[in-house]
Amino acid sequence: MGETAAVPKSEAPRCPAPRIRYREALARDAGDQAEIFHHAVMQGAAAHYTRPQRDAWVSALPREACAWAARQALYTTLVAECDGRCVGFLELEPLAGRIVTLYVWPSLARRGIGSTLLIHAERLLIERGVSRASIEASLMLAVGLERRGWRDLGHEYVERNGERLSRHRLEKSLVALQT
Repeated sequence: MGETAAVPKSEAPRCPAPRIRYREALARDAGDQAEIFHHAVMQGAAAHYTRPQRDAWVSALPREACAWAARQALYTTLVAECDGRCVGFLELEPLAGRIVTLYVWPSLARRGIGSTLLIHAERLLIERGVSRASIEASLMLAVGLERRGWRDLGHEYVERNGERLSRHRLEKSLVALQT
């Protein structure tokens, strides 16, 4: 059994599902995004990637709020909020139909937060006339996406600080449901 660093109770969000609200990101979410990214990779991806790979992955983006605030200007960012704190987020390039990132605080993973962020992103893309969504997904995310109707287009590697990280390219046809 591997050891993971304990997160102080004051830092780890706790959130029962009914209190989660989904919305577009605000500048005040940027610090939480930095922490979610760091912990999702270092803890959440531990079963799929080696420690050197995870270290390289997190080093690709600064653990600073200002960097994540700048990303909010580049991407449409959707967040899951609990008690005023961002606990998950998804970055999207709507014109390209590309989901850039999807991360959830590790202790809240597998509770439907990521799936709900994806549903909101898909709806937004459909509303903008996009018929196909794409994502380059980590090994831990790809399996769940395939269960949700995403098609695996193949395996690829991306290099981060000299480490090769395995990921899958996936796509999904988007269809507006008539109600």
